[in-house]
Amino acid sequence: MAAPEAKSGEDLAALEAGLDALDAPTATRSRGGWLRFARTVLPPLVALVLIVVVWQVLWASAIEPEYKLPAPLTVAGVLWERMLDGQAWETLWVSTHRAVLGFLAAVAIGTPLGLVVARISLVRAAIGPLLSGLQSLPSVAWVPAALLWLGLNDSMIYAVVLLGAVPSIANGLVAGIEQVPPLLLRVGTVLGAGRLQSARHVLLPAALPGYLAGLKQGWAFSWRSLMAAEIIARSPDLGIGLGQMLEEGRQLTDMSLVIAAILLILLVGIGVELLFFRPLERVVLRARGLATAV
Repeated sequence: MAAPEAKSGEDLAALEAGLDALDAPTATRSRGGWLRFARTVLPPLVALVLIVVVWQVLWASAIEPEYKLPAPLTVAGVLWERMLDGQAWETLWVSTHRAVLGFLAAVAIGTPLGLVVARISLVRAAIGPLLSGLQSLPSVAWVPAALLWLGLNDSMIYAVVLLGAVPSIANGLVAGIEQVPPLLLRVGTVLGAGRLQSARHVLLPAALPGYLAGLKQGWAFSWRSLMAAEIIARSPDLGIGLGQMLEEGRQLTDMSLVIAAILLILLVGIGVELLFFRPLERVVLRARGLATAV
C-alpha cells in the first residue's frame, strides 16, 4: 500500500509544478541580434523609405507647385540649417521640457482624481460625465479662455496641457479599476489593508494595464494641447517652440519650414512611444505572462 501512496504523492507534486508553470511568465529564447533588429527596426525604416520615395515621385511629377509641395531634399536642407545654427535643438528643448513637466503634473493630478472617481460612487455620478466630456473637448478650445484667464505666459500653456491630459489619465485609471476582480479587494480587506493600502497595493497594480493606456493617451493629449497653445500664443517671453516654428512657416508661406516642424513634432511623439511607453508596456505585460503580446 505504501507504493501507491508514494505514487499518488508524486503525481500531486507534478500536478502542482505544472500549475505553477502555467502561472509563471513564459521566458522567450533569444533568437539572435539580427532577427530582433529585423523585426523591430527594419519595418519602420522600410515604411519611412517608402514615404520619402512617394513624396519624391509626387514632387517630380509636379502635381502641385513648389511652394505647396517642396522636395524632400529641400526640407532636409531647412532642417539641417536649423540644426547647425542650434535653432532646431532650442526649439525641441522648449517644447519637450514643457510637455514633460505638464505631463508629470497631469499624472500627479489625474491619478488621485481617477482613484476617487472610481471608488466613490457619489463623486463618480457627479463628475464622471464631466471628465468624459472634457476628454472629448478639443484642446484648442481652451487656448482663448486660458489667455484671458492667465495672460500670455507659461502658466497659460501649462493650464492648456493640464486641461487636455488630466481627464484622459483619470478616465484610463477608472477603466483599469473597473476591470479589477472584486475578489482581489476582498482578499486585501481580509488581510487587513485599509483604503490607502488597498489602493496602493491592490488597486493600482491590478489596474496597471488600463492605467498605462490612460497614461499613453494622456501624453498624446498633452502633446497635442501644447502644440495648439504654442501655435496660437506667440511672444518673445515664451521662447520659440515647435508650435511657434510651425506658425512661423505659415506666416512666411514657407512650406519647407512647415513640413520640417511637422517632422520634428512627429519625431518627438515617436521617440517617446519607442523609448518610454513601449518598454514600460513590455515590462507590464511580461509580469502578467504576456511576453509575446507586444
